[in-house]
Parts: sequence; C-alpha cells; structure tokens
Amino acid sequence: MLADMTRLSVNINKIATIRNARGGNVPDVTKAALDCERFGAEGITVHPRPDERHIRYADVREIRPLITTEFNIEGNPTVQSFVDLVLEVVPDQVTLVPDGHNAITSNAGWDTQANRELLTDLCKTFKAKGIRTSIFIDPDPQMARGAALCGADRVELYTAAYAENYAANPEKAIGPYLETAKAAREAGLGLNAGHDLSLENLAFFIRTIPWTDEVSIGHALISDALYMGLERTIQAYLGEIRKK
Repeated sequence: MLADMTRLSVNINKIATIRNARGGNVPDVTKAALDCERFGAEGITVHPRPDERHIRYADVREIRPLITTEFNIEGNPTVQSFVDLVLEVVPDQVTLVPDGHNAITSNAGWDTQANRELLTDLCKTFKAKGIRTSIFIDPDPQMARGAALCGADRVELYTAAYAENYAANPEKAIGPYLETAKAAREAGLGLNAGHDLSLENLAFFIRTIPWTDEVSIGHALISDALYMGLERTIQAYLGEIRKK
C-alpha cells in the first residue's frame, strides 16, 4: 500500500454483538479480527464500553498481541477503566470519543475548546506511552483547531451527517467536512473519518478529501458481509477507497 493512501480499519464491534446475543464464542471475535487482516484490512478498530455489550475488555487483551496491522481503540476516556485498558495494551492509536454510557452508538464529537484541559491531559498521558492520539470531532473547523491545541496527533471526523445527507446533495453534505479537513491539515493534524460510511458514500468522501489517513467502518461493512461475505466485502471497500 502506498504511504499516502487512505487506510481501511474494520470495526469489529458488530461481530461481538452477534456473539454476545447468543452467548458462547460464535462468531469468534479474535478469529474475525485476524481474518479481516488476512482479507486486506489495514487496521482493526474496537470500541469497548463499560457494559461490555459488544467488545469486552478481555477481547481487547486477547486481540492486541495478534494484530499485525494497526490496532485502534475507541472509547470514552472519562471512564477510568477505559484509560487503564489503553495504557495496559498500548494500541497503535486511541480515539477519544465522548459517548454517553447508555448511547447505542457514538452520536457527537468533542467540544475541544470547552474540554481543553481534560483533553490536553489525556493526550499527554497516551502520547507518553507512544500511542497516537485522535480526537473525535464534529465537522467544525474550530474543533479541529482546538484539537491541535490539546496536543492531538489526529482528529476523526464524525461522518453521520455526511452519510445522512449524501443522497440528497453530495457536494452540500461534504462541505463542512472539507472545510474542517482543511483546518486540520493547516493545524498539522492527521485526519481520520468514521460513522455510517458505506459503499454508497465512501468513494466520494475520499475523492473530495484525499488526504484522509484512515477510515474506520463497522456497521455498514459487517451488514454488507451478510450478503457478500467478509473477504469480498473488505475488497469492495478497498476498491471504493482506491477509486480515482
């Protein structure tokens, strides 16, 4: 893979959700993570929550030493057990997400100005362990600039609004994301993106913001895999990323 090409990180939370719905170890989450890599994924993302309703802390500990690409852990760093877990397993990247304990999924980015002291301390803590630190933000250039002031290495753009509005008007939907991506680049930050990216909207996003370092995709990808199979689906997403 070229160094400047956007990487695909597969979020395997949904696989853990299926396992937990029945109990036991089917599907095997660790095997799924390794298969995703074998099928072409350039990273694995997990988002453990305190109630362990999908990825469990034990999964993270089991998966970490086996990953040969990049390992990204997302979560709410106001939960001390999450911070402790990240410092214990030392992933390649931690993504700080301000999701509520009862949230079904991530639903907002950080206010990097109002939370500057907290986020600055967290960035220092994680970066002291050599962990690349990314802050999850809404498409707002001020939030990107604020993340840089906190000492983050990257921001992850919360792309739910883009996905929701893409079909009606792709150019309008991506406008705020392009402006925020430019602000992040000007501030010296790397750029990630995730939430509801899919085979329908991914290529346009990457084509418009080609300096995107990484996309993290779970729900849509695993849903597509029900019909297409996991290997074929991962290859399809890689194909969308690489479209010119």
